[in-house]
Amino acid sequence: MTSFDPNRFVLEHDREHPKEILRAAYKAFGELTISFSGAEDVVLIDLALKVAPKEDVHVFSLDTGRLHAETYAFIERVRDHYGIDIDVRVPDTEAVQALVREKGLFSFYRDGHQECCGVRKVAPLRRRLAGLPVWVSGQRRDQSPGTRSSLQVAERDSAFGSEAAPLVKINPLTHWTSEDVWTYIRMFDVPYNALHERGYVSIGCEPCTRPTLPGQHEREGRWWWEDQDGKECGLHAVNLTPQATTTS
Repeated sequence: MTSFDPNRFVLEHDREHPKEILRAAYKAFGELTISFSGAEDVVLIDLALKVAPKEDVHVFSLDTGRLHAETYAFIERVRDHYGIDIDVRVPDTEAVQALVREKGLFSFYRDGHQECCGVRKVAPLRRRLAGLPVWVSGQRRDQSPGTRSSLQVAERDSAFGSEAAPLVKINPLTHWTSEDVWTYIRMFDVPYNALHERGYVSIGCEPCTRPTLPGQHEREGRWWWEDQDGKECGLHAVNLTPQATTTS
């Protein structure tokens, strides 16, 4: 929707409850497409189904082929709990085979995670977002102070959209904390990944995720062998560049 102005949306809805942000986004676009992987995203699914008809709420998840068994079980639990379809996207088989053939199964420990994430996550996401006017993510500012501190509730997604095919990303949980998310989960009996009960906070692929210790930031459990700044897999690459929406 080319007439949608993210700056105006931020001015009008920035400090509203995520439910009202989703309601406003649905009113603007007539649909909500939610990327689902973690606890925040299920909160968004729960909220979206309270403001929009089920047929207008589309949920997708990226299966990298390297997820924990508990994560696959989590996907099915969410599907059953809400009675929704979840569009599970997988990477291109030939691209994965080429990477593994050239560099093996654990090249990211040597070369960094960007190449593997590019094949297993970014490319499938690009295919899923092609042609969409809007998508909804569960990002929060406090998730990664180094890359998400300037996150806005609405942004033009220049990483996956273009001038010819603009894409808006809605981040309803921008101002929520982890405590806010878990308060909602407990209050409304929202499903969550069993790994959270074993010390995992931010959960990605099995080889690249580990539990965090008391006092550690949640992102320290991701790609722990790399520098602590810039921990983005590429799904939210726009966070690493100046934001198109600058209203605060």
